[in-house]
Amino acid sequence: MNTDETITIYDVAREAGVSMATVSRVVNGNKNVKENTRKKVLEVIERLDYRPNAVARGLASKKTTTVGVVIPNIANSYFSTLARGIDDIAAMYKYNIVLASSDEDDDKEVNVVNTLFAKQVDGIIFMGYHLTDKIRAEFSRSRTPVVLAGTVDLDHQLPSVNIDYGQAVKDVIAILAENHQKIAFVSGPLIDDINGKIRLTGYKDGLKVNQLDFSEGLVFEAKYRYDEGFELAERVVNSGATAAYVTSDELAAGLQNGLFAMGKSVPEDFEIITSNDSPITKYTRPNLSTISQPVYDLGAISMRMLTKIMNKEELDEKEIILNHGITKRGSTK
Repeated sequence: MNTDETITIYDVAREAGVSMATVSRVVNGNKNVKENTRKKVLEVIERLDYRPNAVARGLASKKTTTVGVVIPNIANSYFSTLARGIDDIAAMYKYNIVLASSDEDDDKEVNVVNTLFAKQVDGIIFMGYHLTDKIRAEFSRSRTPVVLAGTVDLDHQLPSVNIDYGQAVKDVIAILAENHQKIAFVSGPLIDDINGKIRLTGYKDGLKVNQLDFSEGLVFEAKYRYDEGFELAERVVNSGATAAYVTSDELAAGLQNGLFAMGKSVPEDFEIITSNDSPITKYTRPNLSTISQPVYDLGAISMRMLTKIMNKEELDEKEIILNHGITKRGSTK
């Protein structure tokens, strides 16, 4: 046999003296194969080093057993933990993952999604800071099922798994309001629905419940980056704020170190509570107090939802909200 060429299912069938359908049944774990036939086919598969082509297999079954995962920033530990939850459940259900980063760029995000559609993925799990009109249009044009993980759909069209971000921020403000009159809202881009609509509303509601006034001067916007948080420290202190809720762990770590660079002490002079309980919260000294959320579970449950949709099963719930808590560490008194 010519070993320079890719071994095909036809080669295996001919060598084992069985039909291609029988080889297919063995490869796919179908029970309707005699044990001695199955052993013979597996022996030939091993000897020839046959690797079933997922796309070729997909042409027959209309499935590629591949799921696309769109992540906004592969370096962000929140999203990488989420992706691990997705990957573990995908493996359990025999799906392969194609991970694609949009690098927080709206146009690249569209290209990444279209590339996944072109690869004929069976489904997509989308993680992003907000759903742009362009992305919505791509999703609605395609028949490929999509589930959102850690991403909010204000139009309630797509299945999703999240925590109650607004309530979580209210819980943070209730804690900080015990010792502070001026609490800053330090956020990633406010154009992102999760920040500009849900978290900011939670912040305003939290202030109101605790008889504190809202001031635009206490709202700070930055990119999701450590250095931006560091550079914000002076402005935050000059605003008169003595505490901050921060929407991103990278930003929070930067803010805390920026405060130290100014000679401020955390938590004695300034208290901080951040959002995602990613590993970054433990890298800082003191460790960052944070909203705690089951990030791994957000990923795992979103993948389980996707397997149900791909198998044409009915979803019990379309929008799943998981429990959150507040973990107090060294950045609060």
